[in-house]
Amino acid sequence: MPTTPLPDILTVLPWHDPVVDHRGHDPRAGYVEQFWLGILGPSASWLLRRLTTAFDDDPDGFVISPADLAAELGLGRGIGGNAPITRTIDRLCMFGMAQRSGDELMVRRRVPSLDRRQVARLPERLGRSHEYLEALADDEQHREDERRRARRLALTLVELGENRSATESQLQCWRFSPDTSRDATEWARQRHHAAAATVAAG
Repeated sequence: MPTTPLPDILTVLPWHDPVVDHRGHDPRAGYVEQFWLGILGPSASWLLRRLTTAFDDDPDGFVISPADLAAELGLGRGIGGNAPITRTIDRLCMFGMAQRSGDELMVRRRVPSLDRRQVARLPERLGRSHEYLEALADDEQHREDERRRARRLALTLVELGENRSATESQLQCWRFSPDTSRDATEWARQRHHAAAATVAAG
């Protein structure tokens, strides 16, 4: 059924949610590709990734042309109620990744973990993988080991010139949890800046 057509220019704003922002997953991380892809679908997943990447340069929001965005994603250039880009945005809203009001679209910068109902609907192999990741998260010793390993990897990435977002995203692609990735990235950046300051002072 047709929905409200998109405007010629769309204002995209970050959707602030303290709980999800703290515990959620970067849309470009492995968790989202592995577990959310089959729920959101490929077009919505890529759209979310594209908008999240744009927030790296404009964290307070930005304006886009929906027609140009659609063309970049291979969804034609239409922006009417039946257009693929319109339905894709509606799908993000349907699954709580975005909220649309007129010519404004609020988009999550982090994606929540699947709830129990969604996990139950995963294919058996993915369901087992998700249960395994949850079990690992509950293991205190594992968390400590993961924290140390993540910090070592994060420091390597920072020293290679990766920014905060890229470092955190890469750690999540390597299956570290959002909290561990965030902690390791902050630790590595502080360690790197302190070392650079010492060299400069010397």
